[in-house]
Amino acid sequence: MKIKQIEYKLVFLFIIILFAVFLFLPLGSLLLKSFDTGQGFSIQNYIDILTSSNFLTTLGNSIKVSLLSAVIAVVLAFILSFSLHYTNINEKIKKVIHVVATLPMLLPTITYGFVIIYSFGKQGLITQLLGHQILDIYGFNGILLGYVIYTLPIAFLLIQNAMKYIDKKFITVSKLMSDSSIKTLRTTLLRPLMTTLAAAFIQAFFLSFTDFGIPAAVGGQYQVIASQLYQTMLGSVPDFAHGSVIAILMLVPSLISTWILHYLDKYSVSYSKVSLYEITKNKFRDVFCIIVSSLITITIIVLFAVIVIVPFTSQWPYQTSFTLDHFLSVIHDSSLFGVYRNSLIVALFTALAGTLITYIAGLVSVRSELKKRNKKLVFILSLISNTIPGMVLGIAYLFIFSGSSLQNTFLIMIICNVIHFFSTPYLMIKGTLEKMNQSYETTSKLMGDSWLKTIIRILTPNSLITLLEMFSYYFINGMVTISAIIFITGARNMVITAKIKELQYFSRFNEIFILSLLILVTNLVVKYLTNFYINKKRRIKNEKV
Repeated sequence: MKIKQIEYKLVFLFIIILFAVFLFLPLGSLLLKSFDTGQGFSIQNYIDILTSSNFLTTLGNSIKVSLLSAVIAVVLAFILSFSLHYTNINEKIKKVIHVVATLPMLLPTITYGFVIIYSFGKQGLITQLLGHQILDIYGFNGILLGYVIYTLPIAFLLIQNAMKYIDKKFITVSKLMSDSSIKTLRTTLLRPLMTTLAAAFIQAFFLSFTDFGIPAAVGGQYQVIASQLYQTMLGSVPDFAHGSVIAILMLVPSLISTWILHYLDKYSVSYSKVSLYEITKNKFRDVFCIIVSSLITITIIVLFAVIVIVPFTSQWPYQTSFTLDHFLSVIHDSSLFGVYRNSLIVALFTALAGTLITYIAGLVSVRSELKKRNKKLVFILSLISNTIPGMVLGIAYLFIFSGSSLQNTFLIMIICNVIHFFSTPYLMIKGTLEKMNQSYETTSKLMGDSWLKTIIRILTPNSLITLLEMFSYYFINGMVTISAIIFITGARNMVITAKIKELQYFSRFNEIFILSLLILVTNLVVKYLTNFYINKKRRIKNEKV
């Protein structure tokens, strides 16, 4: 047991050092930079920013568009989730709704902007189909649409997952009490879901408020805080001191969001068991839900169809004959196809390293006999990593690692991704390890197995499904991330998302869409392979039961 304790202490120490060096040290450097006026340390930089009418206008713009997009995303996500769990819509249609609702997660947000341009622009696909342009896509409208597309999958996954665990027998009780349909909906669904709906709203707001990719593509003259931060840091005249202040101020809504979520968690509703419930026939409800859900899914499909259509036409929209020339030119261009290889390397090693590090962090916090405060510290680290916007982390890395051997390397990008996306995989593995039989280690010890053998032979096979889900999560996010990577990637090791931003300046949209298509196909393949193996493992497990 002493040996095992030493091994767990070493693992715990490794996790603490990792976060100290690659999270707290960079953030500390960023904080110091925000007080550096060049003539000493003071709060003058904060006064300059907070009294700037430009900053206040930008902040107001960000809050307004983020709040509205969060409301729309949560409402749409609720309707989609309701359609899956509370209607008699055909099961095949439900599967299509589920797949399409999560499709945008497989693409970088900067691509959304170009998709909107080529769908709703003057020569866009939807404009061509309708015969006229239905909205001005540069500025508020384009950012709002992009944010809704971006945050819809996250809100949908949160809400539809929560709906699985709502006991539907209370619908029957409500009906027996002669409640109206509205009262039944309010008491049996909306009330139990209130915490989840609030969490989905806060998450959607936070993601919109801190996103850089969408306003970078369709922001136009409508300035938001993320685009102002980028221009301040990497514009024609960089201002690192004021950029640091903006970055620090971006942490405020993150911290507030985390506190609210933690506070709301105490009001969450749980059931001892979930009863089976036969959904009642209601033609109006089913027709309404299938119409709205179909409009949402068709809109998403048509929007992202331009990625497949535009680069395979000779010259959109004037010459629409099919051609492979644009695709082949990207494949044969080492500077373009090379960034795809770079992204694969970063995503693969992010997934491998992230899964391993997160797994051992879960083992320390759940399956070890370390002190409770040490276990809680690992959990707190996961919460902190979840509150740091990607742009803030990227800027912090830019300051602390500039001039070091890590600058512009794959390694620093991989570490950044592991830290940035640590929270969700950690909570996934923590939940899995907590549900496992607590006597596994004792039994293994009695059989003479070492600590490492116990992990390899017992804990890992029982955690394999979750580990694959963690791998998939890390890989996909490693492929699509831009907000942090944009500040730490270099010319030699540039990844696809950074290259897309560069190609925007030259209006090379065919190349942008082909690179985006490569990301989409790669993520779909990884998603399919991991899901295939996960479903296979579950079938075997169910057969044994």
